Parts: sequence; C-alpha cells; structure tokens
Amino acid sequence: MKTEWDYTTLADAYLKRPDYADAAIDAMLSIAGAEKNDKFCDVGAGVAHLTLMLAARGLDVVAVEPNDAMRANGIKRTEKLGNVRWHEGTGEATGQALQAFDMVTFGSSFNVCDRQQALKETARILKPRGWFACMWNHRQLEDPIQAQIEAIIKARVSGYGYGTRREDQTAVIDASGLFGPVVHLDSRVMHEQTIEECVEAWRSHATLERQAGAAFHDVVAAIESYLQSLGTPSIQIPYSTNIWVAQLL
Repeated sequence: MKTEWDYTTLADAYLKRPDYADAAIDAMLSIAGAEKNDKFCDVGAGVAHLTLMLAARGLDVVAVEPNDAMRANGIKRTEKLGNVRWHEGTGEATGQALQAFDMVTFGSSFNVCDRQQALKETARILKPRGWFACMWNHRQLEDPIQAQIEAIIKARVSGYGYGTRREDQTAVIDASGLFGPVVHLDSRVMHEQTIEECVEAWRSHATLERQAGAAFHDVVAAIESYLQSLGTPSIQIPYSTNIWVAQLL
C-alpha cells in the first residue's frame, strides 16, 4: 500500500530532520496515561524520529511506513531495539489488528493522509478509550534566518503555502465524531545544524518540492547560497513542536 506522495529520493535527507521536543512528547504521554510496555502504533514512521523517542521511553512500538527507502532507514536506526517492529502500511490502511494499541501516533504524517479515513483506521486499531496524537515541528518563521529563507522561497514559488501541516487539527478530529475533546500541546525546541545539514534538510522538504516543481533545485541552491553567505559553520533553528491529542470515545 503506497501513498500519493513518494518520499524515496528524500529518505536519506530525512535523517537530518530535528527530533520533537522532549517536553511535548512527555506531556502527550502524561495526558494519555501511558505506561511502560504500552502498545503504540507510529504511523508514517519515516526514518524513526518519533519511533525512537517512544521506544526510549519503554513503549512497545509498531512502526508503520509505506515508503521502502524511508522504512529501510528506520529499520537500520532501530535494529538493535527489541521493542520496535516495522510494517508496510498507510494511515488509511495500517494492516494492524482490531483494538491492538493503547495509542496511535502520526509524526509529521497526518497531513499526507486522507485524514478522515486515517482517523477511522486509528479508531479501528485502538483499544477502547485509546488515544490518538498527530504532531509536527514548525520552524519559527519570525527568526531572522528563517524569515530570509521564507523570502527566498516566496520570491521563486508563486502562491507557496504550507498545506494542512500548519493548520489547527482540532476541527478535523472533531468532525470524525470518534474522539473526545482535543488537547493542543506546544513546546519549543532548538535544533543546531551545520550549513550542509540544513541544506540537506531542505532537499527533503516534500511540500516545497511538490509546489516548486521544476524550480525546486534552484530554490534549494538559493537557500544554500544564502546560508553559506552567513560565514558560520552551523546555525540554531528554533522549532515549535505542536501536538494534538484526543481519546477515543
């Protein structure tokens, strides 16, 4: 089962993406009352950023990822962990058993699903009164460096937008009628990257690639030129981890 978005050429670049804020992940688990060895399904697990954070907290994680290259990187990063197993599947069709999980998470993947279908599938595989969470890291665009990068992009990509990944997910979750009140969590995290790593991360930016089309490589080259002009080996990038959490009715 594959998705409309093909991340094959972006899989290695995703290794340079920032982790989520520890405080936000811990708050999410606290709200859900998660305990060691609880069963989690991490959907759209990619190269295991969230999977690793859940596994490190003693949770039993099934990582579901449709893209072969992304999944291969994730398997490699978690191969020594006994509490992580990988499966091919999507948010709409995870391939997992009925009522198998205490919590289902979507780390930067809910936006590339049919969200209502993904919520129905989540409800199917959750245990009674189980929990759903979706999350993204949002760059803080008021940061001077990030503001300049945004200007570079918007000068070259007409009508550039972020799609659903920067939207409040509450209304979407509520519309399913499957979950109780939605809790929104927001915690900042600072991510340091070398200039080379930062450029590589932009090469993995699927939303930009999708909207820029044939101009994508030129946009990334312009970002790279700007970052190199800063004359510093690395930069600090401020992110905000945004999580939406809700319990199955």
